Amino acid sequence: MKKCCLFVFLLVLLLSGCGEKQKVKPPTVLLTEQQMVDVLSDTYLIEAELNQMKSEGKVTGMLQNTYYEQLFAHYGITDSIFQENMNYYSYHLVELERIMDSVMNRFLKAQGQ
Repeated sequence: MKKCCLFVFLLVLLLSGCGEKQKVKPPTVLLTEQQMVDVLSDTYLIEAELNQMKSEGKVTGMLQNTYYEQLFAHYGITDSIFQENMNYYSYHLVELERIMDSVMNRFLKAQGQ
């Protein structure tokens, strides 16, 4: 769980950046905050699984691609839609913070059960 928290922190830090803020148009397919929470939560679970498998020498690039293809198919989106939404929310830090807080709370609740 500590690795997940560190990953989330680093992701938010990376996305917030230090550069000048620009006006970013919403993507053609704008995911709601709740949809982003769902996709990101599953993304972190996939990353945790892949990291475990890497430590055991069981992961390949093809396997990683398969996991993400299945994730995006499950949510009816593409990799580019996800990337566009991440870019959009990275310029809307209030919303991104709410999303990341919700993701973190989801994992904390799951850990407490």
